[in-house]
Amino acid sequence: MVDNIASFFRELEPADFYLLSGIEQGMRFSEWVQREEIPKYAELTAEEVDYRIDRCMRHELIERKTIQYEGYQLTFEGYDALALRTFAERDTFAGIGAPLGVGKESDVYEVQSFRPMALKYHREGYTNFREVQREREYTADRDHVSWLYTARQAAEREFETLEGLYPDVSVPRPVDQNRHAIVMEKLTGAELSHAKLESAQVVGVLDLILREAAAAFEAGYVHADLSEYNIFVDDDGITIFDWPQAVGTDHENARELLARDVENVYDYFCRKYPNETPEAVDLDALAADLVRDEFDSISAYTE
Repeated sequence: MVDNIASFFRELEPADFYLLSGIEQGMRFSEWVQREEIPKYAELTAEEVDYRIDRCMRHELIERKTIQYEGYQLTFEGYDALALRTFAERDTFAGIGAPLGVGKESDVYEVQSFRPMALKYHREGYTNFREVQREREYTADRDHVSWLYTARQAAEREFETLEGLYPDVSVPRPVDQNRHAIVMEKLTGAELSHAKLESAQVVGVLDLILREAAAAFEAGYVHADLSEYNIFVDDDGITIFDWPQAVGTDHENARELLARDVENVYDYFCRKYPNETPEAVDLDALAADLVRDEFDSISAYTE
């Protein structure tokens, strides 16, 4: 999506962004913003709104619904464009590069700056809202929670967590955040699920991951979704990423979630490196020592 936006981003005019911002404001109160309400939100005349709607529809930044009345909402491309404009105004980065990863809940792109950085767009909520929309008749519900809110909250939560963890825990360095987007340090190395560790490295890497989980707990956080898909491995060690679902250690289920993270990672190593991973490990005792920051090596927990 972002690469499509980047191709015509410079063609967009200030008033185009007024329209997009106006629709964004209107979506706080209704899933589809009535055409008659847009001039008020966008601070544009009705005639200017008509012109800007045509431009933004042409670039697929907004979409129209004509059930009961004419309504508009942002597409994710439109939301992307608003975040990109804010980053450009802040001089956060100079340009967008190649995609680094595109998934169901986020898209990540390389961005051009004085150091390697990555731009992550959260997509949480969008698919579910589209499915709900297809299955029900349209109503203007002022008590709804939009996909914009869901995605923005995920980005804000992840950015705040990264700020709370960095640099004491090996996570990407947070740089900037706006709406549903985060700018952070670009990771090096390979995702653990794709990495091929040497036999002599297996226990050492597993110990590193568990020590970082202990450090995160000491800093006040539990990842709560730790797996081989959100750990990077390189020559300098490991980095844990994707923290939008993290919980504080004061959460009532924090210790259970930490134990689940430990079990997930341990089970992965047992599957991929069965000959090198210690067997019959007391995971409950291990997780308890992580909480107390008394963990040293997984080899000490074999039963």
